[in-house]
Amino acid sequence: MPPTWRRAAEKIVSLDALLAALAERRTAGERVALTNGTFDLLHVGHLRSLEQARAHGDLLVVGVNSDASVRSYKSPNRPVVPEQQRAELIAGLACVDYVVLFAEPTAGRLIGAVRPDVYVKGADYATKPLPERPIVEAYGGTVVLVDLEAGHSTTDLVEEIARRFGPPSS
Repeated sequence: MPPTWRRAAEKIVSLDALLAALAERRTAGERVALTNGTFDLLHVGHLRSLEQARAHGDLLVVGVNSDASVRSYKSPNRPVVPEQQRAELIAGLACVDYVVLFAEPTAGRLIGAVRPDVYVKGADYATKPLPERPIVEAYGGTVVLVDLEAGHSTTDLVEEIARRFGPPSS
């Protein structure tokens, strides 16, 4: 039987609903992969890293930082796209099974609740500390670092837009 198609909005769930859904899927023997991020101004680098993350599990959960958490660690001007829209865009990708918003600057609390079999982040964490690593390793999960697409980042995209179009004319 072909997989059931779900609307993007149906994939955005509360943490409680996520935990209930994952309990059923784990009972069926499925492995959970989880990744997280801001996902502001969705670009091909996001898609490719999410597809890589999905390859490490039978299903993919994506934690999306809330607007307040993004402002707390990036900039008062970010995110550009509001949290509900960012969550819906991520949920619309075929490789994503569930999206959950979280309010903290790191995904530590989310990971502690979900306890994914595999926690996936970008290879940029090969050279800097990954704050969630001790949490994942404490319960026996695996951390996997996936390649990032060079030249594809939201910061690069914002800078390119500013370069091409400059400040708005008055």
